[in-house]
Amino acid sequence: MSLYLSSLNISHFRSHKIARVSVDERPVAIFGPNGAGKTNILEAVSLFSPGRGLRRASAEDMARRPEALGWKVSGLLHSHSQNHEIDIWSDGGAARQVRIDDKAAPQTALGRIARVLWLIPSMDRLWIEGAEGRRRFLDRMTLSFEPRHAELSLTYDKAMRERNRLLKDMVRDPHWYTALETTMAETGVAIHNNRLTALAQLDAAQNDALTAFPVASLELIYADGPFPASVDDLRYALAENRSRDLAAGRTLIGPHRADLIGTYFAKGVPARDCSTGEQKALLVSLILANARALTNDIGAPPLLLLDEVAAHLDTERRASLYDEITALGSQAWMTGTGTELFDTLGQRAQYIEVTEEDGASIVKPVL
Repeated sequence: MSLYLSSLNISHFRSHKIARVSVDERPVAIFGPNGAGKTNILEAVSLFSPGRGLRRASAEDMARRPEALGWKVSGLLHSHSQNHEIDIWSDGGAARQVRIDDKAAPQTALGRIARVLWLIPSMDRLWIEGAEGRRRFLDRMTLSFEPRHAELSLTYDKAMRERNRLLKDMVRDPHWYTALETTMAETGVAIHNNRLTALAQLDAAQNDALTAFPVASLELIYADGPFPASVDDLRYALAENRSRDLAAGRTLIGPHRADLIGTYFAKGVPARDCSTGEQKALLVSLILANARALTNDIGAPPLLLLDEVAAHLDTERRASLYDEITALGSQAWMTGTGTELFDTLGQRAQYIEVTEEDGASIVKPVL
């Protein structure tokens, strides 16, 4: 089975007034000068999965300017021997809406029919910046294995925001906290367990592969020590920690306090201390491992979005990356400034040129 887009239509999205792309299941190499709108195509494809897309932008920010008329992204997705017509749009900055096969659907429904992974330049600093970015990276990988992870996270975050409001208002009556802490405990333990399962699958996928990329050893840690083992344990810990949380004005224990620690396994060097090239190679290794694990798990490779993927990769590793992508059978959407960056792909890929004219992106297939 294959998972791929055969058509992508973009209207008034970012730099694109109108763009229509027809492709097959092969990798898609998108080339053109900086600022032409290549990444905007990848961002449009990223909206076929739950969440805010690869830039984490608001619906309003995705609208083409200066018109700001609203935008629409649609496509035909081939998933598990079924075809789905998907429309995603926003009217005048309003919240994003989704329609699957002419029926309104929540964003979370996209996770059940499409699995999308991405690697973008801003992630190159993943290992040296704050824990929030690493936590988000882990949750994106976890979501690819468990579509319900997004709903659990939304429920947990909503309950935590309400609890934090009570803490800031210095509410001390325990009755106000009980229901919220029960919800946080139930969803928090599920989130933690989902993350551990994802890490185990990534670990197995790396160890079982013959690859040119280094194995990244991953460890999930928490600021306040080991994570509570059960729902009852987390509920008890939240109740016991109220006085400290009241002083801080926020919740200090839970899955939102996690951090992901990476290590270059063969060298025993923390990822944060590796060279820029090694850090990039570790990220590529994890994305490929995620794709391999998903292929084993659901029977089809995910869509891959690789923005400026050639950056910090030497010629040999770049060729190895393309070999692994084609061996997986994944429809990878990749960007680069010139066709020479994709020369080892040859006819294994299809090519799209993006240029800019009068402030609008022009998309042209290269035959």
